[in-house]
Amino acid sequence: MTSAPANLLAVRNLLLTYLNVDKKTVRADDLEPAEVGIVGDVNHRGGYHCGSDRVVTNDYSVVESTRDRTGLTLHASALDVGTFSVRSGGGTHNLRTFSAWMVAQCAANAADTRDIREIIYSPDGRTVRRWDRLGRRTGGDSSHLFHTHFSFFRDSTKAGRDQTPLFRRYLTAIGMIATTKPEDDMDAKQFLTILRDPTVVAQLRAIPWQYNGRGLADNDLTPTGNISTLGALSETLRIVRAIAEKVDIDPAELEQIRAAAREGAVSAADALIDAVMAKLPPDTLTRADVEAAVRDAFAGGLAPDAG
Repeated sequence: MTSAPANLLAVRNLLLTYLNVDKKTVRADDLEPAEVGIVGDVNHRGGYHCGSDRVVTNDYSVVESTRDRTGLTLHASALDVGTFSVRSGGGTHNLRTFSAWMVAQCAANAADTRDIREIIYSPDGRTVRRWDRLGRRTGGDSSHLFHTHFSFFRDSTKAGRDQTPLFRRYLTAIGMIATTKPEDDMDAKQFLTILRDPTVVAQLRAIPWQYNGRGLADNDLTPTGNISTLGALSETLRIVRAIAEKVDIDPAELEQIRAAAREGAVSAADALIDAVMAKLPPDTLTRADVEAAVRDAFAGGLAPDAG
């Protein structure tokens, strides 16, 4: 028994999803389910709406193309689309403009049209025309004043080839499907280049010193914390200098204090490296790559640039 193939059912579902705007009500402007057909009715004999059990002798949908002869199965290989009218993207789109767009794509031999054998349509609601990839016919009967017929080469139906890209492209072109900006995939080399950018370097050098969260004694006593890392180190330096003025501190001991401050900077760098590694996708950069970039950023000194 002739049946509707999954690939054409997918096209039907796609069109109804976007062009049957009010799915709870039958409206003249909507493309209703009854207006999108694949299998011919029980009396239909011959043509692409029929599978192998309903084709007739010398059926044009079989004999005129090797693609049809080798692809004949019990599946129908046609789609009818009825009338609709939608407002989208600042314009009105209907069966006439839909058909004209589809024919233009076929005439241009767009890659996603090459399984279409023919389109029978009306450009104006008064005349019927046929675009035929094989160039056999140019017209059709008057029923096509009110619906547009698509025939697909039967081998594409037999193979189950996806036919939605062309129709999805139309829906996108008229604004029914929103376009999405592709994500910018960054490779390891690009990431390292960014890390070495002078502006980024300056920001990286400043970030650790701007931290004012928990872990600093005074901050743990306040609701939000208010002493930055740089502020704490500056306070430490002030105290050390004050002590040095009051006591006879040995230069070696003073160097030990300074070394401890430098060690604090190293710890801050390690924390930043850990944070960067945690955010990177797997297998993007090695820890050595990130460490080198961060160390470069800190090479200008323990504190960020002034200003």
